[in-house]
Amino acid sequence: MSELKKRLSSILESPKHNTEEKLQKVCHLLDQEISYFNWTGFYFKNGDKDELILGPYVGAPTDHTIIPYGKGICGQVAVSNETFIVPDVKLQDNYLSCSIDTKAEIVVPIFKNGVNIGQIDIDSHTLNPFTKEDLELLEWLCHEVSKIL
Repeated sequence: MSELKKRLSSILESPKHNTEEKLQKVCHLLDQEISYFNWTGFYFKNGDKDELILGPYVGAPTDHTIIPYGKGICGQVAVSNETFIVPDVKLQDNYLSCSIDTKAEIVVPIFKNGVNIGQIDIDSHTLNPFTKEDLELLEWLCHEVSKIL
């Protein structure tokens, strides 16, 4: 994981790319390096509206480009301000299905100056794949991403 963190840091610190390009590269790296990350993307607060708007992502196209607060796992994290790990999406009442292949999801909020401004959302085609190391990596990543936003 420390090697992956170094690679992620070098992307985020790169002076050659704008923020959107950096986030796209982060998605690509996570997708390449972690086999059970099957959809990796960022959602951000949409201006002053109580909704999220899709940012850079890697994976199958999604209809969920705008998600109202409270709706689905991402919308719940926008309200709760807490990481949400779903080992089996079939057992989750408020799940928004992006793909019939998705079996698990993890959403980690991004805070800037104490305010929840967005999140990273990862879907997996594997049941209960997310580890403590994944959680630590994603929480670290969200903290690092907040520095460039």
